[in-house]
Amino acid sequence: MNDQQMSLIQHLAELRKRLIRTIAVLLVTMILGMILSPKVLLYLKSIPPASGIAWNAFSPWDGLRIYMQVAFVFSVGVTLPFTLYQLWGFMKTGLKKEEQDAALRYIPYSVLCFLTGLAFAYFVVFPMSFQFTSRIAHRLELVQTYGIAQYFGFMLGIILPMALAFELPVVVMFLTRIGVLTPKRLSAMRRYAYLFLVVLASLISPPELISHLMVFIPLVALYEISVWLSRAVYRKTKEMSAIEPAVMNG
Repeated sequence: MNDQQMSLIQHLAELRKRLIRTIAVLLVTMILGMILSPKVLLYLKSIPPASGIAWNAFSPWDGLRIYMQVAFVFSVGVTLPFTLYQLWGFMKTGLKKEEQDAALRYIPYSVLCFLTGLAFAYFVVFPMSFQFTSRIAHRLELVQTYGIAQYFGFMLGIILPMALAFELPVVVMFLTRIGVLTPKRLSAMRRYAYLFLVVLASLISPPELISHLMVFIPLVALYEISVWLSRAVYRKTKEMSAIEPAVMNG
């Protein structure tokens, strides 16, 4: 067996070890999520837009499905920092020392951005979308009877894309730090990025101009913040690259 095959086997063994750790933590937090799931559901039902709405079960499995789904989402959220740390541990062998440190520092910011995106999506975008669909149903004189599975499917389809979009600044900073992106490249991509953000905003918000703007403007702000952060990271990286040869020659 040659060195390349040995290296591949070692990487696969390392990946397997970190996957087992992540799954173990996921299962432990899943048990905790199952304990807290009824309380989370009751809390969500007590606040707008769910307050005053009857959740119906249209299948014998609906209650169990939502119960496990809430427990799983809770588990994934709690396990996210540990999962990112394990991902960093697996990838760090292919990164330089300064890139390893940068990636590790970005983990807390990644979690913070994700939680911020969830909060913005749930407390701003989701109620706005729900109110819009409710108004349409009222105009059509429809009896609004909501199944709990359909309600949560609608909710997750809105908040998860928005939460992932809030990861953009951290992703851009990291890719700039390792040399994949540059501020110049991001500026050149601006028109295409704006077009993509318009499409994304139209998909996760009601078909109204005001609703589109309320989603599009924060997404544009995220992109411009990402460009600004990329400039800062790029400038700092260049300064460090210029200092290192001088220190070595000294």
